[in-house]
Amino acid sequence: MKDKRVLRLIRNILRAGLFKDGLVSQRVEGTPQGGPLSPLLSNILLDDLDKELERRGHAFCRYADDCNIYVRTRRAGERVLASITQFLEHKLKLRVNMEKSAVARPWDRKFLGYSMTFHKRPRLKAAPQSVERLKAKLKTLFRKGRGRNIRKFAAELAPVLRGWISYYRLAEVRGIFEELDGWIRRKLRCLIWRQWKRGRTRYKHLRKLGLNEERARKSAYNGRGPWWNAGASHMNEVFPAWRFAEIGLVSLQSSLQRLQHTT
Repeated sequence: MKDKRVLRLIRNILRAGLFKDGLVSQRVEGTPQGGPLSPLLSNILLDDLDKELERRGHAFCRYADDCNIYVRTRRAGERVLASITQFLEHKLKLRVNMEKSAVARPWDRKFLGYSMTFHKRPRLKAAPQSVERLKAKLKTLFRKGRGRNIRKFAAELAPVLRGWISYYRLAEVRGIFEELDGWIRRKLRCLIWRQWKRGRTRYKHLRKLGLNEERARKSAYNGRGPWWNAGASHMNEVFPAWRFAEIGLVSLQSSLQRLQHTT
């Protein structure tokens, strides 16, 4: 690259400080996360890889440094993995992360957070690893949400859920979104049950929300843990999906339908 303006811009971005915990520190390696520089540098550096794969006639897709190459057999996959690794390390002087590289069926791998089904006409789906990362993030938020007002807590969850479903708006397999919605509602019921604390308080709230006296008393004093009660029929009855929608909880399934309908 000979354009001095572009080189100067890249240099300034790389030298920009790192903002963390309210403090700015000097960056010693890497590029700013989430910025446009990483894809730009990857495309400049890996343009030769694209041309090599095209020359060989391989079907492939690449974004930044994430690349999937599609062949017909495992033997062909192993051969291509070895030859492309050699090309990257010897020709382009790059180091291949072999822990993240593998020969496998397309539906056993992920690309940019997506995976696909094994059908003759594959359908896009959110990769299992992506779903687990979302659940891990939400679990951290739920731990912080104990004792919080449920309506305000649902508002804090909203940007996380909207951002996630916006990214996975291309997914064609929708079952996982329904499952996630149910899991999130159960986690909220668990928070509510913990907040009620005593049997007497639980009985009072269950009665107020519509359970008859006998069932409310039996449920309030059943001696089971919060997670069990969060999935039990009495909590599902007094806190159905529509009640959570009323307090502003974002539904992944409904959001996906709305996003796909508008595109």
